[in-house]
Amino acid sequence: MDRYIGIDYGRKRTGIAASDPLGIFASALDTIDSTKLIDYLKNYANGERILAFVVGYPVNMDGKPSEAQADVDVFLKQLDKAFPGVPVHLEDERFTSVLAQRVMIDGGMKKSERREKGSVDRISAALILQSYLDRQNGSVGLGGIDPLSVPDSLSKNKTRRKK
Repeated sequence: MDRYIGIDYGRKRTGIAASDPLGIFASALDTIDSTKLIDYLKNYANGERILAFVVGYPVNMDGKPSEAQADVDVFLKQLDKAFPGVPVHLEDERFTSVLAQRVMIDGGMKKSERREKGSVDRISAALILQSYLDRQNGSVGLGGIDPLSVPDSLSKNKTRRKK
């Protein structure tokens, strides 16, 4: 079946998400060691047809490249070499970790499970992919969320805009 793959790349760990066959919903799939990512994706592609990769691209609040962008750029070259002809779409990944924490809290995930960094990576990959899918399908999706109104994951307070 056809799938879109969402990737939240990190130097140590990478979160992976996959779409449903219709390209409407994203689901968290796995968190893997980043050194094994290309092999994991090749193995996944043996059973599913990958329509495109949606990779979270790290930028600072001012829109300038973040420190982690260099790592993602290296990975993008590896991905292109391993999967020639499969489109790669870059998706702004700002706030996905905060949103992932909120999803875990709202979903009733236990505190001990939320501490597992792999959970955040998987859910962040799903949020990155879902944002892309929503835009492709004409929905507002995460693009319509004001990140400054998302409750802080460490407290019950809302982040306030500076005037």
